[in-house]
Amino acid sequence: MQERYNSYSQYIRNTFGQRVQKISVDGGFTCPNRDGSKGRGGCTYCNNQTFNPAYTSAQKSITQQLNEGVAFFQKKYEAQLYLAYFQAYTNTYDTIERLEALYREALRHDKVIGLVISTRPDTISPQVVDLLQELAKDYYIVVEIGIESTLDRSLEHINRCHTYQDVIEAFDILKNKGIHLGGHLIIGLQGETVNDFIRHAEQISQLPIEFLKLHQLQIIKGTAMAKAYEASPERFNLLDVETYVNVVVSFVKHLRPDIILERFSSESPKDLLIAPNWGGLKNFEITEKIRKEMEHQNVWQGYSRT
Repeated sequence: MQERYNSYSQYIRNTFGQRVQKISVDGGFTCPNRDGSKGRGGCTYCNNQTFNPAYTSAQKSITQQLNEGVAFFQKKYEAQLYLAYFQAYTNTYDTIERLEALYREALRHDKVIGLVISTRPDTISPQVVDLLQELAKDYYIVVEIGIESTLDRSLEHINRCHTYQDVIEAFDILKNKGIHLGGHLIIGLQGETVNDFIRHAEQISQLPIEFLKLHQLQIIKGTAMAKAYEASPERFNLLDVETYVNVVVSFVKHLRPDIILERFSSESPKDLLIAPNWGGLKNFEITEKIRKEMEHQNVWQGYSRT
């Protein structure tokens, strides 16, 4: 069967020759749009409870979180390698001394081969890059930057408190340092059209990234966006499954063909998800729908770039 896009699972098999599992850890970070240095309230869509496993807690040491994560995954899978995933909030936003202490604590774990560090573009300083470059000499280091949109009006609307130019500059100082680079993008933000989504693909294709995660816009309890949705749901054009699948296919057709697509959608706990209601479909089911639609259209990643 012809592969229609660059899949993350195939990349992992090719790179490591075995299963590699991310273990989320919480380093107790905050964000510059939460603590007042740039803004308050955080991103309007953000509730970190949607992706923090039960064993993840800033009240525990990094080592304890990793031990509990390994114990959890060993019940499900055979022996495998692990990446410590600094996921909650902005994981390059602290003193360089504390960042190094937390990163190195994770890397001292005997089952951890590297780090995945989720962060914002405006917290990538030369000192952070130097630290990550040093760690990358001996470990597999990934930096995931929340891009979310290439449109400044959308970034302002969701209270990111940074611009797309900040994204470009962050990747520019991270590239060619031995660090693996990835990004996150939300599909379906208010006011964005299919043409905007295609523009996202074209703009992101110019960044020096290896990986990309796509997320559908979700309304999550406890967020500023949830309050806005409750007040005026008609202002939100949430995508149904069929529309989302077709939008993603159009996006992928315009995406640089070597970018590895790590995820096409996001799953939030039922008790936190307000909308859209996709009938409990799992991420792998959405992925299969996208694959089948690409097959139906006889298109592939980068198809519209040729």
